[in-house]
Amino acid sequence: MTEKDTALDVLLLNGPNLNLLGEREASLYGRMTLAEIEERAIQHGAALGMRVRAWQSNSQGALIDALHDARQWAAGVVFNPGAYAHTSLALRDAVAAIAVPVVEVHLTNVFAREAFRHRSLIAPACAGVIMGFGWHSYLLALQALAHILEEEGKPR
Repeated sequence: MTEKDTALDVLLLNGPNLNLLGEREASLYGRMTLAEIEERAIQHGAALGMRVRAWQSNSQGALIDALHDARQWAAGVVFNPGAYAHTSLALRDAVAAIAVPVVEVHLTNVFAREAFRHRSLIAPACAGVIMGFGWHSYLLALQALAHILEEEGKPR
């Protein structure tokens, strides 16, 4: 078997306003675009034995549909729900329903920001949360997911 045949499929899912990275509040989120972050994540994932598929939507319903779809093909999910982390029970329920490990990721340390960002409704349904390391948070989340999958017996 080739490496491609044994690679684990992973969804890298991004929520609202992340399509504006590189333009939006660069002092908080940095100057890297979402496409640049996704490319780095895809490369890092490949080094970890993962085939990363990246997708973004500003629509809560589309994110739920992507999570539902991922249960059919993905070994795991890295998910930046953006502001929906703090407001969406529907996304929390979708994460809980799909029976694949999900790692929540945020570019910023939400605990160093406004009080309304200090609670994630989605985090309790996730395997873990990585935040505060800028675009590196995505790479750390992929590493964490690789570890989780390895412990579940899904070799890299």
